[in-house]
Amino acid sequence: MTDEAAVKKPRGLAHSTTVGWAVRVLTVLSSVSLVLLLVATFAGVVMRYVFGTPILGSNEIIQLVSVALVMLAMPVAAQHEDHIRVDVMDGVIGAWGRFVGDLLARAIAAFLLYRLALRAWAKLKDAAEFGDATNMLAIPLWPFYGLIVLGSVLYAVVLVLQFVDVLRTGANRNE
Repeated sequence: MTDEAAVKKPRGLAHSTTVGWAVRVLTVLSSVSLVLLLVATFAGVVMRYVFGTPILGSNEIIQLVSVALVMLAMPVAAQHEDHIRVDVMDGVIGAWGRFVGDLLARAIAAFLLYRLALRAWAKLKDAAEFGDATNMLAIPLWPFYGLIVLGSVLYAVVLVLQFVDVLRTGANRNE
Protein backbone atom coordinates (compact mmCIF):
# COMPACT_ATOMS: atom_id res chain seq x y z
CA MET A 1 0.00 0.00 0.00
CA THR A 2 1.41 3.42 -0.91
CA ASP A 3 0.95 6.63 0.95
CA GLU A 4 -0.35 9.18 -1.59
CA ALA A 5 0.94 12.14 0.43
CA ALA A 6 4.45 10.65 0.42
CA VAL A 7 4.33 9.97 -3.33
CA LYS A 8 3.23 13.52 -4.22
CA LYS A 9 5.57 15.19 -1.73
CA PRO A 10 8.16 17.47 -3.38
CA ARG A 11 11.56 15.91 -2.88
CA GLY A 12 13.85 18.95 -2.65
CA LEU A 13 17.54 19.53 -3.30
CA ALA A 14 18.70 16.66 -1.07
CA HIS A 15 17.18 14.27 -3.63
CA SER A 16 18.88 15.81 -6.68
CA THR A 17 20.37 13.45 -9.24
CA THR A 18 24.01 13.92 -8.22
CA VAL A 19 23.36 13.53 -4.50
CA GLY A 20 20.99 10.65 -5.20
CA TRP A 21 23.64 8.72 -7.14
CA ALA A 22 26.30 9.38 -4.51
CA VAL A 23 23.95 8.18 -1.78
CA ARG A 24 23.04 5.07 -3.81
CA VAL A 25 26.70 4.16 -4.29
CA LEU A 26 27.39 4.52 -0.57
CA THR A 27 24.25 2.51 0.20
CA VAL A 28 25.45 -0.36 -2.00
CA LEU A 29 28.87 -0.24 -0.32
CA SER A 30 27.17 -0.17 3.07
CA SER A 31 25.09 -3.19 2.10
CA VAL A 32 28.24 -5.04 1.06
CA SER A 33 29.74 -4.10 4.43
CA LEU A 34 26.71 -5.52 6.21
CA VAL A 35 27.03 -8.81 4.32
CA LEU A 36 30.76 -8.94 5.17
CA LEU A 37 29.97 -8.23 8.81
CA LEU A 38 27.39 -11.01 8.94
CA VAL A 39 29.68 -13.51 7.20
CA ALA A 40 32.64 -12.62 9.43
CA THR A 41 30.56 -12.91 12.58
CA PHE A 42 28.97 -16.19 11.50
CA ALA A 43 32.31 -17.67 10.44
CA GLY A 44 33.92 -16.53 13.70
CA VAL A 45 31.21 -18.14 15.82
CA VAL A 46 31.25 -21.41 13.84
CA MET A 47 35.05 -21.64 13.85
CA ARG A 48 35.28 -20.89 17.57
CA TYR A 49 32.45 -23.00 18.96
CA VAL A 50 32.14 -25.82 16.42
CA PHE A 51 35.76 -26.39 15.40
CA GLY A 52 37.49 -24.91 18.45
CA THR A 53 39.80 -22.74 16.31
CA PRO A 54 38.95 -19.04 16.46
CA ILE A 55 39.72 -16.83 13.47
CA LEU A 56 42.83 -14.77 14.14
CA GLY A 57 41.93 -11.08 14.16
CA SER A 58 38.19 -11.54 13.71
CA ASN A 59 37.50 -8.70 16.14
CA GLU A 60 39.62 -6.34 14.03
CA ILE A 61 37.73 -7.32 10.90
CA ILE A 62 34.36 -6.85 12.61
CA GLN A 63 35.37 -3.45 14.04
CA LEU A 64 36.67 -2.10 10.73
CA VAL A 65 33.71 -3.38 8.73
CA SER A 66 31.41 -1.81 11.33
CA VAL A 67 33.06 1.57 10.70
CA ALA A 68 32.40 1.16 6.98
CA LEU A 69 28.82 0.05 7.57
CA VAL A 70 27.87 2.97 9.80
CA MET A 71 29.69 5.73 7.94
CA LEU A 72 28.39 4.66 4.54
CA ALA A 73 24.79 4.23 5.74
CA MET A 74 24.49 7.65 7.42
CA PRO A 75 23.93 9.75 4.27
CA VAL A 76 20.97 7.65 3.08
CA ALA A 77 19.36 7.85 6.51
CA ALA A 78 19.72 11.63 6.40
CA GLN A 79 18.47 11.89 2.82
CA HIS A 80 15.34 9.86 3.56
CA GLU A 81 14.98 11.48 6.99
CA ASP A 82 14.92 8.05 8.63
CA HIS A 83 16.78 9.15 11.76
CA ILE A 84 15.10 9.17 15.15
CA ARG A 85 13.06 12.23 16.08
CA VAL A 86 11.36 13.17 19.28
CA ASP A 87 8.42 15.49 18.73
CA VAL A 88 7.29 15.94 22.31
CA MET A 89 7.45 19.74 22.08
CA ASP A 90 5.95 20.19 18.59
CA GLY A 91 2.51 21.10 19.93
CA VAL A 92 4.00 23.68 22.28
CA ILE A 93 6.51 25.35 19.95
CA GLY A 94 4.24 25.43 16.90
CA ALA A 95 5.21 25.76 13.26
CA TRP A 96 7.75 28.56 13.81
CA GLY A 97 9.48 26.70 16.61
CA ARG A 98 9.67 23.57 14.47
CA PHE A 99 11.01 25.68 11.57
CA VAL A 100 13.75 27.17 13.75
CA GLY A 101 14.46 23.76 15.31
CA ASP A 102 14.80 22.13 11.88
CA LEU A 103 17.23 24.84 10.76
CA LEU A 104 19.28 24.71 13.96
CA ALA A 105 19.46 20.91 14.02
CA ARG A 106 20.67 20.73 10.43
CA ALA A 107 23.14 23.61 10.81
CA ILE A 108 24.69 22.24 14.01
CA ALA A 109 24.85 18.68 12.65
CA ALA A 110 26.43 19.84 9.37
CA PHE A 111 29.02 21.85 11.27
CA LEU A 112 29.89 18.92 13.55
CA LEU A 113 30.15 16.55 10.57
CA TYR A 114 32.41 19.07 8.83
CA ARG A 115 34.66 19.10 11.92
CA LEU A 116 34.60 15.28 12.05
CA ALA A 117 35.60 15.14 8.38
CA LEU A 118 38.50 17.55 8.98
CA ARG A 119 39.78 15.49 11.92
CA ALA A 120 39.38 12.23 10.02
CA TRP A 121 41.22 13.73 7.02
CA ALA A 122 44.13 14.69 9.29
CA LYS A 123 44.15 11.17 10.77
CA LEU A 124 44.00 9.69 7.25
CA LYS A 125 47.12 11.63 6.24
CA ASP A 126 48.94 10.63 9.43
CA ALA A 127 47.95 6.98 9.11
CA ALA A 128 49.06 6.88 5.47
CA GLU A 129 52.35 8.65 6.23
CA PHE A 130 53.27 6.48 9.21
CA GLY A 131 51.77 3.22 7.95
CA ASP A 132 49.32 2.80 10.84
CA ALA A 133 47.75 -0.64 10.82
CA THR A 134 45.80 -2.98 13.08
CA ASN A 135 47.74 -5.06 15.60
CA MET A 136 46.90 -8.64 14.60
CA LEU A 137 46.33 -8.54 10.85
CA ALA A 138 48.25 -5.37 9.93
CA ILE A 139 45.27 -3.97 7.98
CA PRO A 140 46.07 -0.37 6.98
CA LEU A 141 43.85 2.12 8.78
CA TRP A 142 43.93 5.02 6.30
CA PRO A 143 41.14 3.64 4.06
CA PHE A 144 38.80 3.50 7.03
CA TYR A 145 39.56 7.10 7.91
CA GLY A 146 38.75 7.82 4.27
CA LEU A 147 35.35 6.17 4.70
CA ILE A 148 34.72 8.37 7.73
CA VAL A 149 35.58 11.44 5.63
CA LEU A 150 33.41 10.29 2.73
CA GLY A 151 30.38 9.46 4.88
CA SER A 152 30.67 12.64 6.95
CA VAL A 153 31.05 14.92 3.95
CA LEU A 154 28.11 13.44 2.06
CA TYR A 155 25.98 13.49 5.21
CA ALA A 156 26.88 17.18 5.72
CA VAL A 157 26.04 17.95 2.07
CA VAL A 158 22.63 16.31 2.47
CA LEU A 159 22.01 18.33 5.64
CA VAL A 160 23.01 21.61 3.98
CA LEU A 161 20.68 20.89 1.06
CA GLN A 162 17.89 20.04 3.50
CA PHE A 163 18.64 23.32 5.31
CA VAL A 164 18.08 25.17 2.04
CA ASP A 165 14.89 23.15 1.42
CA VAL A 166 13.56 24.05 4.88
CA LEU A 167 14.32 27.73 4.19
CA ARG A 168 12.45 27.51 0.89
CA THR A 169 9.44 25.45 1.98
CA GLY A 170 9.18 25.87 5.75
CA ALA A 171 8.87 23.17 8.40
CA ASN A 172 7.25 19.84 7.54
CA ARG A 173 3.53 20.14 8.16
CA ASN A 174 2.75 16.42 8.26
CA GLU A 175 4.89 15.31 11.16
